[in-house]
Amino acid sequence: MSYPRCRHCGAEMPMTLVDLGLSAVANSYVPMGKAGEPEPKYPLHVRVCESCWLVQVDEDVPPASIFNESYAYFSSFSDSWLAHARAYADAMADRLHLGRESLVIEIASNDGYLLKNFAAKGIPVLGIEPSGSVAAAAEKIGVPTLVEFFGERVARRLHDEGRRPDLICSANVLAHVPDINDFVAGVAALLTGDAVYTVEFPHLLRLIEEVQFDTIYHEHYSYLSLLAVERIFATKGLRVFDVEELPTHGGSLRVFACRTGASHGDGPGLSKVRADEKTARLDRPEGYAGFSEKVEAVRDGLLSFLNNARAQGKHVAAYGAAAKGNTLLNYCGIGPTLIDFCVDRNPAKQNTLLPGSRIPVFDVEELRKRQPDFVLILPWNLKAEVIRQLGDLRAGGTRFVTAVPSIMVTA
Repeated sequence: MSYPRCRHCGAEMPMTLVDLGLSAVANSYVPMGKAGEPEPKYPLHVRVCESCWLVQVDEDVPPASIFNESYAYFSSFSDSWLAHARAYADAMADRLHLGRESLVIEIASNDGYLLKNFAAKGIPVLGIEPSGSVAAAAEKIGVPTLVEFFGERVARRLHDEGRRPDLICSANVLAHVPDINDFVAGVAALLTGDAVYTVEFPHLLRLIEEVQFDTIYHEHYSYLSLLAVERIFATKGLRVFDVEELPTHGGSLRVFACRTGASHGDGPGLSKVRADEKTARLDRPEGYAGFSEKVEAVRDGLLSFLNNARAQGKHVAAYGAAAKGNTLLNYCGIGPTLIDFCVDRNPAKQNTLLPGSRIPVFDVEELRKRQPDFVLILPWNLKAEVIRQLGDLRAGGTRFVTAVPSIMVTA
């Protein structure tokens, strides 16, 4: 029997982390007028490469089917994420002594949510973003943006044009590229001297330990550990010299990398995360065993809660038309019979149907009109922020629910 091959090293991958079945593309929201039309669904099966330990989906959805003019994820609709971006810009400007002669390039710059903070300091910026919808929003706020998929070809063109970034950054994008080798080669081609590349990604260790399977969707081609990232970077002449652990997205890493010969010394976070991953046995098959059973327990717990609520005549709505929520709903087979509706602050998602589950999405005010008994917070990483926003509903008796890593009801 033949198995899919690793997107980095080419080794066969017989080991399964979890198989979530067929699922719609997580950010492909369905217009209300197309409610009766079928939508494509693709396998969502995650495997582990036992050669380089890169965890990955085993069947790719073409990137152009995800990141296009109708792409609906805009970074600027999360207050906590905007604060995170401001803090990052302040820290990097100070740490790297960035100024008017510097250049900051962000890969997958979305709607300019991050680069605008550097621009406000007078630091020149350039965004690279494949989705025209969000790139146009960035241009409107003064963030110059190239509408392209980043890779070695684009990087060499920019290098030939004389672009010499002091900082290249990308947040939650390394997992989004099907050809991770080409992407990392592009970063290496753009870095010169002591220039720095920082990349943030949800930490595979947290995904496994906290059963964060809903962060798995077609848009995420890879699920990253420091172990795998260091190996991939090294093949392209890059060296990781520091790591920061972040609370974002349920537990992320911010990795600092440079050219192999750059002068940066190792920071304290590097050895700490290496040791954590070794303790968790991410360099051995045992570190990945038993995850599927934990995922099934989350599914069973959520379905039990929703069926009990329905039996008692209670109404449940969902908050946040997040990609992770769509994975959860599709895997659990949940639709409008169990969750009445969903709300989201992003106008691009409002008055649509969630992919797969076909639950209708409205403006947040719909919650205040209908006063549901429970609100299931799909982006559980924003739980505190959401409950603060909806304090009036809480005062009126609405209770808030999260499903990962197990059912939790907040009065």
